[in-house]
Amino acid sequence: MSFIHQKSMTVGDWLNYSLLGLIAIVSLFPFLYVLSLSLTDPSTYTPLKFYLLPDKWSLASYAYILTTDSFGNSLKSTAFITVAGTVLNIIITFTMAYGLTKKWVMGRNFFLGAVIFTLFFNAGIIPNYILVKEMGLLNSYWSLIWPSLTSAWSLIVVKSFMESIHPELEDSAKIDGCTDIDVFLRIIIPLSLPAIAAFTLFFAVQHWNTYFNALIYISDTKKWTLQVLIKQLVIEADASGVGQQGSSDEVLVPQETIRMASIVLAMLPILVVYPFLQKYFAKGVMLGSVKG
Repeated sequence: MSFIHQKSMTVGDWLNYSLLGLIAIVSLFPFLYVLSLSLTDPSTYTPLKFYLLPDKWSLASYAYILTTDSFGNSLKSTAFITVAGTVLNIIITFTMAYGLTKKWVMGRNFFLGAVIFTLFFNAGIIPNYILVKEMGLLNSYWSLIWPSLTSAWSLIVVKSFMESIHPELEDSAKIDGCTDIDVFLRIIIPLSLPAIAAFTLFFAVQHWNTYFNALIYISDTKKWTLQVLIKQLVIEADASGVGQQGSSDEVLVPQETIRMASIVLAMLPILVVYPFLQKYFAKGVMLGSVKG
């Protein structure tokens, strides 16, 4: 009989849902256009035509761009930065956050204050560039990983999450003979899996979408990330970077469909992974933001 207690929809509710639904539908059109244009057969492509659905379907743009050296190199670069960066982000963030939860740790207040300080003040682009240069990291993948091993916001949220775990669990483990490292690996980490899943996706998306730092730290075109390559294709309207070649008798793949195919390929991995980790978002973050 629970349906008796359900609140009936008001006119305002219908208007709100209708407006939100309309906005959602309108927001899908750019994605539909990009996908449709990327699947358009080169022989039927017409410049400046709006493609809601392709006149003729084809995977020629995807087949072409996946065989180019530039896209392959940028994909490898982005994949390495994403995997290595995310793993190090999780390790550094959770180990440091755990240390900050212990009041007996020497220098805890100093390090916690330093973390909070960075929320309000940032060195800026030029000092960061000089630091990366003096460390000899220019034109290295590590220039996109080491300077961003963690963030103040991530540390504070994870620290709050760990403080919400009942300390009696740690006390019981220590009575059984566990060391601090054993407690961290056997108690804290298993209980932190929702937060780990959420922050894994946060960090992975951050590294996968690396653009500005890659633009200023990486000048070697063979080490470009996907976002820098797509900027070259889309914003600068230059598809020569992917090696548009062929004989006069061939139907060349239009640059516009190459651009759209590259955008879809850049979004695809995150779109595939996101649904599997979405359920951990609210649980992983909210448990770290509310303590009581």
